[in-house]
Amino acid sequence: MFEKVNPSHPDKIADRIAGAIVDLAYRKERDPKIAVEIVIGHGICHIIAESSVYIDYDEVSEIVKRIAGRLSLDFTSVSQDRQLSDNQASGIRCGDNGIFKGVPVTEEQKKLTAIAKDIYSKYPFDGKYILSGRKLIICQSNADRESLKETYPSAEINPIGYWTGGTDVDTGAVNRKLGSDMGDSVTGGGLHGKDLSKADVSVNIYAWLKAQETGSPVELVCAIGDDTLDGRPYSEIVSIAKAYIDGIGGFEKFAEWGLII
Repeated sequence: MFEKVNPSHPDKIADRIAGAIVDLAYRKERDPKIAVEIVIGHGICHIIAESSVYIDYDEVSEIVKRIAGRLSLDFTSVSQDRQLSDNQASGIRCGDNGIFKGVPVTEEQKKLTAIAKDIYSKYPFDGKYILSGRKLIICQSNADRESLKETYPSAEINPIGYWTGGTDVDTGAVNRKLGSDMGDSVTGGGLHGKDLSKADVSVNIYAWLKAQETGSPVELVCAIGDDTLDGRPYSEIVSIAKAYIDGIGGFEKFAEWGLII
């Protein structure tokens, strides 16, 4: 049983904006420290960033406009807390406490992700999909139900009928669709809107990658300030996660579909 949402779901729009702001921070500084929270909906985008680098309002406004359209922007950026900053002063250390469980992706999760991508390629609008055994539920906004039925004849399609979706209909928030992004994997935090010193990002990615490699669940726990994890220097965990992020095109691209792509 698995649910997948597409990149135009309001929660994923929030994730994508957060990812784009983190990408911006990495263009400004090699190892920035940043955490971004976003709530978006009904013509307004609220953003709070805690950052070690200066981020200009106009830069954020352009990101929001590109991803979500013309919205009223409420943007606040503050410096990172000094004690948190000092934690990283002498080297790359774990930026937060956390529990993590990486789990191999199932065939069902792969199948539904492929279906979601196929539908999204034709209808790039808000949508979410569920696959439970042989039961497929497609909720796709701004879509021709009959055309979808031709491709997926046994699916339950748009049970409430035609709908428009998007941030004018529903609000979105960062890290609210982790089930879609992680499948059976488990995290005590969130994947999006943070730099790689944060265990929520780097250790989640590391545990997930290791689970795919070994074919078995991987469980890890860490404390803020740890300099080793799973027998590796924490800096190596960060490097592995950075290579993954760079390989898929950055934090904004990561936010589109999450770990299950």
